[in-house]
Amino acid sequence: MLHGKNARPVLPSPAPASCRPANLGALLGAVRGELVHAIEARIAAKGLELRFTQFLIVERLSRLGPMRASELAHAVDVDCGAMTRQLDQLEHRGYLRRCPHELDRRALRIELTADGKALWKQLAGCGEHVLATAQAPLAADERKHLLDYLQRMLQVLRPDL
Repeated sequence: MLHGKNARPVLPSPAPASCRPANLGALLGAVRGELVHAIEARIAAKGLELRFTQFLIVERLSRLGPMRASELAHAVDVDCGAMTRQLDQLEHRGYLRRCPHELDRRALRIELTADGKALWKQLAGCGEHVLATAQAPLAADERKHLLDYLQRMLQVLRPDL
């Protein structure tokens, strides 16, 4: 959390040892949960109503361009049913549209509307800010090692990436 325009991050006090996750899986889950919560809080502070998964959908479409719903579901790591619900909500709010795929008549292509692109301009930096704040206590070499460790773990678990 930051106080003032150029203030340094104010990090919460660490939880007592008895409340901290005991293993790597629980720790990674807790860190992810806190990152999601912090990003959603940052979005809400901008006066926007958007859940984390919706934030990811808008981010991926902005960064990667139009794609099929199944590709988008894979990109944000949700099942197709959950993706359909999220797309329905974002489409209803005018942030995206489903268009016929130019190469496959059976498929639809999901793309951001002008309002969706404007939304991304408001959201851009939310995730980076939260990650920078979370990594503030780490030295540069620690950040580099952490990134390397996590990338190697992910490569073992998901070699298709």
